[in-house]
Amino acid sequence: MCGIVGYTGVQGASPILLEGLKKLEYRGYDSAGIALVNEGVISIAKVTGRIANLCEKTNDGKDYPGTCGIGHTRWATHGAPSDNNAHPHLSNDGRFAIVHNGIIENYMSLHDELTAKGYHFESQTDTEVIVHLLEMYYKGDIKKAVIKTIARLQGSYALGVICTEHPDKLYVAREASPLILGVGVSENFFASDVTALVSYTRNAIYLEDGEFAEISPEEINVFDCTLKPIEKKITRIVWDIKASEKGGYEHFMLKEIMEQPRAFKATIAPRIKDNDIVLDETELTKEYLESVNKIVITACGSAYYAGCAAKYTIEKLCRVPVITELASELRYCDPLIDEHTLLIVLSQSGETADTIAAMKECKSKGAKTIAVVNVVGSTIATLADHALYTWAGPEIAVATTKGFTTQLAVLYLFALYAAKKLNNIDEERYLSLLSSLKSMPKKIQETLDTNSNIHKIAIKYYDNKSMFFIGRNTDYAIALEGALKMKEISYIHAESYAAGELKHGTIALIEEHRPVVALCCNESVMEKTVSNIVEVKARGADVLALTFKGNSKIVSVANDVIYVPKVETFFSAAVEIVPLQLLAYYVAKLNECDIDKPKNLAKSVTVE
Repeated sequence: MCGIVGYTGVQGASPILLEGLKKLEYRGYDSAGIALVNEGVISIAKVTGRIANLCEKTNDGKDYPGTCGIGHTRWATHGAPSDNNAHPHLSNDGRFAIVHNGIIENYMSLHDELTAKGYHFESQTDTEVIVHLLEMYYKGDIKKAVIKTIARLQGSYALGVICTEHPDKLYVAREASPLILGVGVSENFFASDVTALVSYTRNAIYLEDGEFAEISPEEINVFDCTLKPIEKKITRIVWDIKASEKGGYEHFMLKEIMEQPRAFKATIAPRIKDNDIVLDETELTKEYLESVNKIVITACGSAYYAGCAAKYTIEKLCRVPVITELASELRYCDPLIDEHTLLIVLSQSGETADTIAAMKECKSKGAKTIAVVNVVGSTIATLADHALYTWAGPEIAVATTKGFTTQLAVLYLFALYAAKKLNNIDEERYLSLLSSLKSMPKKIQETLDTNSNIHKIAIKYYDNKSMFFIGRNTDYAIALEGALKMKEISYIHAESYAAGELKHGTIALIEEHRPVVALCCNESVMEKTVSNIVEVKARGADVLALTFKGNSKIVSVANDVIYVPKVETFFSAAVEIVPLQLLAYYVAKLNECDIDKPKNLAKSVTVE
């Protein structure tokens, strides 16, 4: 969840570290700090709160000279947010400073061991054991000290180290946490995300688990855990720098909502050639797909809800059972998975810890895996048998928007691709659905264009402590995501329910003027959903309905109506979610919330 950055070169490091940390703010954090090596001394500045506080404390870096340093944004896991618990951490002898992303699971036993040997701890973090281990193992060879240290660690880490005796070098190691090296000219970098690097270099090296690197201004050397050299490929970062800037919008979230037509098109267009879906990233033959007796979709948060929405499309088109499982549950349930199971893994960042663990568990049981991810070279993309990238571009706001809709886009492509391979769809129906899918970017744009009054609707609903979202079938899947958007950025309690379940207990919570958002875009269950709306209206609820244009049945039973263009039901989730994203955005704005960086949340959840 945290962010790390490091620099060594010929420029002053502090401004570069601060700028890199600003680019990582979207990941979520509660404190920040930098450490510089200069004239044989490590200087550290740490603050609780925003990067702006760190900039003020350091005079925008001017008061902390040096050309080699490390920086960190922390999201508290061990120890409350405080200056002492913020990174970087310093060894007792002042020789080493470190930054760390991840969780050290055996830190208590290491803490007790180090305390017994006389080491003094300044923080309540799990991370501080690392810097004291470095001091304990250092006998003049820093590489050996790092290797011995990481051999003692159980858990996950992306680790950055500086040392007074090697004032122009950075030392990094990775295990189950993202770490990327930036390759420059007379300067080199490391970071937990490419967004911190693209302003300075487009050349990157992606470290793998168990790898260790020594970085100087002139070169980068990568080793395995035995210090055997490893040849690494340099990858070109293709993201547009301007794509990570607000572009005139007040918030990144609003910008990314508006980018969804382009992002959806960027995801599907290159993969449709002469009315064929071409998934060059996979080798899913007809013979393999015929051997699959079950598809399991696993993910966390919004990615999981994308899987829930696409489940209906994949199952109906492919006629294969599709099970959606939360990754945090799948990894611990001893799943019934074998070589006849296809596992589809969804993650915007490609670094979601629970999803990685669930994926490893299923692979160990023989499942073939497809990763649907946005970040090239991420852990999930690397682990998967096949990676299908969403090509959404950088998503900065913590609450996902275009990441969600582009995941849907990939899953829709997969559904049509597999259905055709399996001969479960005739050519006429295939071409009709493909045409509908190709039209979705325009339909999403139409949804944005015709819902410019969402901010007025938000005025009616923002001053509430609780809201309910209801729907059936695909509408229910989007109700789940709509409720999540509302609660994660506006802090309003929002719950989603399958509309048919209201009478089984939930309707007891409906009271006078309780807002209920009712999704009514699936014609096959329209009459049933209208009946549920009538039920909650009879108990005093204020109903905001979301339906397709031309549906007059809703007008007489809802207080307010949001319209979306009528599209093929298999793909309707991609237009339904857009006005709910806008509603959550404007409700949060009216409640004066920190929309791009909601409290307690992070973009990339790299710990359990």
